[in-house]
Amino acid sequence: AARDHFLMSVRLPGAFPVPLPGQFVMVREVGRSVPLLARPLSVLGFKVHPDHSVLELLYRVVGEGTSLLSRLKPGEGLSVMGPLGRGFAPPDGARQVLFLAGGVGVAPLAYLLTGGLMTSEAGRSLRKVFYLGARSMELLACLDRLQDSCELGVCTDDGSRGYCGSVTDLLARDLDGYDPGQTLIYACGPTPMIRSLKALLKARPIPCQVSLEERMACGLGACLGCAVAVRRQGQGQGIEYRRVCKDGPVFDLEEVNP
Repeated sequence: AARDHFLMSVRLPGAFPVPLPGQFVMVREVGRSVPLLARPLSVLGFKVHPDHSVLELLYRVVGEGTSLLSRLKPGEGLSVMGPLGRGFAPPDGARQVLFLAGGVGVAPLAYLLTGGLMTSEAGRSLRKVFYLGARSMELLACLDRLQDSCELGVCTDDGSRGYCGSVTDLLARDLDGYDPGQTLIYACGPTPMIRSLKALLKARPIPCQVSLEERMACGLGACLGCAVAVRRQGQGQGIEYRRVCKDGPVFDLEEVNP
């Protein structure tokens, strides 16, 4: 994996449900009381075997919880709750799909690309273009998984690999070449990326599903710690709050107010 990123493979019972692309799991080390809360991790891959399943998780070390996970040794126990949340919807009616990933946001989009929605007969016929961005080349993750499954555009903030600039800048360069009526965008990344993407698509309204990155405490919608502001649906206007863990993490970009 990239610098400060770790790829974890977890052996699970065969009865563990197959996650949908965009869903996540809550994980914590068995027998450890600190840190108190489990960590939400997006699903990168899932393989079903006759008597067990293997869950693949990609994460970046950003604090105590992920640092402890990075020091786990093969065979040590891990508590896994999931799959949780609402995943991506199929690209019905689209002829081409664009993937826009910033940093560790590549994980759910790589799973979407290589398993499930894009591997059906209809999915294989779609043109697939993946835009992947990071601060520097050492932080680019999952390139080996992506390069044989799509057209791949890479960018870095410092220009150390690919286009020099943000991933939304790279998309903006190509945007006029995509027919809004035949294109769908899937996106996942930090809030500034989502904010920039929303501003970019105001002038060219391509449908977009976005997976939000948010801190979570319970993963079940009970604590309301991951509530985000979204545009109220139906009659009237204004803002309401939705739980990323339960109502998302995938939302329509038009809904969210990043």
